[in-house]
Amino acid sequence: MHRPTSTSRRQILIDAIAGAAAMSLAPIAAASDSASSLAASPDAAGKVEPNIVIPTGDLHDFDFFVGRWSFANRRLKQRWVGSDEWDEFPATLSCESRLGGVVNIDDGVFPTKGWSGMTVRVFNLEQRRWYLYWIDSSSGRLFPPVVGGFVGDDGEFFGDDSDEGRPVKVRFRWKRLGPDAAHWEQAFSQDGGRHWETNWTMEHTRIKG
Repeated sequence: MHRPTSTSRRQILIDAIAGAAAMSLAPIAAASDSASSLAASPDAAGKVEPNIVIPTGDLHDFDFFVGRWSFANRRLKQRWVGSDEWDEFPATLSCESRLGGVVNIDDGVFPTKGWSGMTVRVFNLEQRRWYLYWIDSSSGRLFPPVVGGFVGDDGEFFGDDSDEGRPVKVRFRWKRLGPDAAHWEQAFSQDGGRHWETNWTMEHTRIKG
């Protein structure tokens, strides 16, 4: 989530992911290095760790998010030290649906931070799970996916990543709050999902008109 992404890069990314999503996610998952091993290999019950169960979802889980949104961010200033100090800043985004809902894309701008970034969500029809990819404008890097789906209005998505060189599990939680509001939060775990520290939250409000 950093500076603006160019139109050409955006279109290349959209085209590449849209083409792959029509059949399966495998080519994209492979491109995300070994970090997609957690996301791509749940067992029959959806488990990847004793403490992590990846839910399945529905093709239309993110239809509610199509449109324009403003959102208030709270990001933990220091992780892993028991801090309760948060950096607060605004942002806006625009979300689109492609391929009948199989691909969902949002493009966000963080004006006080000088960042922008894009989330590309791809629904794997065979697994019935969403794969969520982030790309930021400062590095152009396609980050490892988080994977999961919604049960009712609550969504959970899990993945593998690193935090300042340390391997971590990542959890996203979404909560739909009616047609015009939503809550998102990110948490990291250093012990395979036994304990989580929430380090980022967003409160979304739909921009009407």
